[in-house]
Amino acid sequence: MSGPVPFGEDEVERYARQLVLREIGGPGQQKLKAARILMIGMGGLGAPASLYLTAAGVGGLVIVDPDRVELSNLQRQVLFTSSDQGRSKVDAGLRRLIDLNPHVETQALQLAVGPENACALIGGFDLVLDGTDDFATRLAVSDACVTTGVPLVSGAIGRWTGQVGIFPGQPCYRCLVPEVPPDAETCQAVGVIGALAGVVGSMMALEAMKLITGAGEPLTGRLLVYDALSAVTRTVRVAPDPQCPSCAGDQAGGV
Repeated sequence: MSGPVPFGEDEVERYARQLVLREIGGPGQQKLKAARILMIGMGGLGAPASLYLTAAGVGGLVIVDPDRVELSNLQRQVLFTSSDQGRSKVDAGLRRLIDLNPHVETQALQLAVGPENACALIGGFDLVLDGTDDFATRLAVSDACVTTGVPLVSGAIGRWTGQVGIFPGQPCYRCLVPEVPPDAETCQAVGVIGALAGVVGSMMALEAMKLITGAGEPLTGRLLVYDALSAVTRTVRVAPDPQCPSCAGDQAGGV
């Protein structure tokens, strides 16, 4: 991230409620404005996460997703409206985000992320948020974050349960999930309650803001699990796997 960045009068008023927080203030807001963030996945998690990061005044936000808006998305993907059906998610999302905060340099990329392009895509960002819904993409993103040394905020939801954590490079997401589970389930198959996406996506944005500004204690190397049915949360520490093929030994590129 670069040095201090000046604010216009509009920005001072826009971010007034954050500027008065002693944990953020002017220095923290400058760090937000200097930050470049990559949001991979513009579904149930990426929608609220990108909205809150944009509203908070991050300097640059690149949103990535290969899909188009479908009617079944609208139960939880609050960035879109009924009139967006058939449009690419990133194009529809870009319009909303620019309308929300024109001070953020927002860019849209309609593409799928995999092992072949993840490193080239992720390198140069200050932080990556992964809100995708399949393990193959999550692992490819994690491996690329280890290689490039970019911290990863990861979120996931299913049925009534969600989780969010920060993987600094060591441990990495592969320390938690070494490979694609053979019995992996999708939200399409098992369902998901819509408001849960808002909870976990907002948590992802909040943890990103804490990590960027240095406020509080981010979930670095920890995983927060939320059971919405019982309204119970628990936090577990993720230990580095000494046998991890991604981050163990000299391969670790963490922060």
